[in-house]
Amino acid sequence: MDIINGEKIFVANCSSCHIKGNNIINPDKTLKKEILALNGMNNISSVAYQVMNGKNAMPAFGGRLSDSDIENVANYILQKSRENWE
Repeated sequence: MDIINGEKIFVANCSSCHIKGNNIINPDKTLKKEILALNGMNNISSVAYQVMNGKNAMPAFGGRLSDSDIENVANYILQKSRENWE
């Protein structure tokens, strides 16, 4: 697990829609701890699956990021959600 790399990947690929854990496309689907838990997205495998395959307006990154990059960004997202994106 490489949180620093996960942060770099997030900034480069995710932050335009998910700045500070928010969601500019669908404000109800944030990366905040409570919302992730409510949607069953509060574990590495679920977040990694979403990043890899995309869903609705979110594009799939499986063809663009390596498996380790996807795992790193998933770990970063969960860590930041526990820290309330501070």
